[in-house]
Amino acid sequence: MPRLAQENIANENRPLTLRDVSEASGVSEMTVSRVLRNRGDVSEATRTKVLEAAKSLGYVPNKIAGALASQRVNLVAVIIPSLGNLVFPEVMTGISEILDDTDLQPVVGVTHYKPEREEAVLYEMLSWRPSGVIIAGLEHTDASRAMLRAAGIPIVEIMDSDGEPVDAVVGISHRRAGREMAKAIVQAGYTRIGFLGTKMPLDHRARKRFEGFTEALAKEGLEIADQEFYEGGSALVKGREMTEAILTRTPDLDFLYYSNDMIGAGGLLYCLDKGIAVPGQIGLAGFNGLRLLDGLPKQLATMDACRAEIGREAARLIAAHAGDTSAGGERHVLTPKLQYGATLKRR
Repeated sequence: MPRLAQENIANENRPLTLRDVSEASGVSEMTVSRVLRNRGDVSEATRTKVLEAAKSLGYVPNKIAGALASQRVNLVAVIIPSLGNLVFPEVMTGISEILDDTDLQPVVGVTHYKPEREEAVLYEMLSWRPSGVIIAGLEHTDASRAMLRAAGIPIVEIMDSDGEPVDAVVGISHRRAGREMAKAIVQAGYTRIGFLGTKMPLDHRARKRFEGFTEALAKEGLEIADQEFYEGGSALVKGREMTEAILTRTPDLDFLYYSNDMIGAGGLLYCLDKGIAVPGQIGLAGFNGLRLLDGLPKQLATMDACRAEIGREAARLIAAHAGDTSAGGERHVLTPKLQYGATLKRR
């Protein structure tokens, strides 16, 4: 479909219809309906043409039958990367705190940090015509962005503010968080700094923190002395293994910056087990401010990611704009706070 025609439809700020898909694909509305319901005798060429037109427009079929077809249900689609990561249950708690006092009900979809999975989850959830969408991150496939733009409901992207949202956004600047942590580490006198974290092609927020971190170090004439990466979910055991690997390889490191608190906690336990003085011989810091780790022998330096507050603010926007065609394009950027704990020297 020509980009100009697609943009014209999107700019009309109205729900897409079968007619839009029909005009874009050059086939009848009845044929479009058959293809989208996976019914009827339709050639493969026609089916492909219709599905490609629907995808480019961001059209999602309506699964609400009969008299409800023009209405919205009181569901709020909440799409997050993981339930295993302790960050997101806290976000959900904040969302529930606000929506519990409304007639709106959150329904969760999990993407496992996979863009194609996010696209499928979003398609399915939008087909039930929710009253709003809360979705983690600002990076989506072209098809997902098209569906979000065409949904005709409030959309709130959360957790990140470094980018351009489809509608409203509530989050923190991860680049700023990385910069602020680097400044604190340098000011404390550390110069041989190692980084430990997830492989970052699909973890955009971790990547942005790393970019901000290395940018701030460069301004001080420093660079990362060594790095260690992992795949899969965060865990204490991974933090221990990674810390052992990086210190075996580069024993003169005097600071380890972890991309999250869970692996940072594993690193702390490894250092304590080996009799490594923290923060004198080596300093440590993570990210997220997980209260679950308050019972560690030493409190890990970290930065609060404002998780519950992000959830609450996103839910307030959805509740305030329920029944509207957007969340008004509002931008709420929260400021995370550095917590020195007992693993980062103060000077």
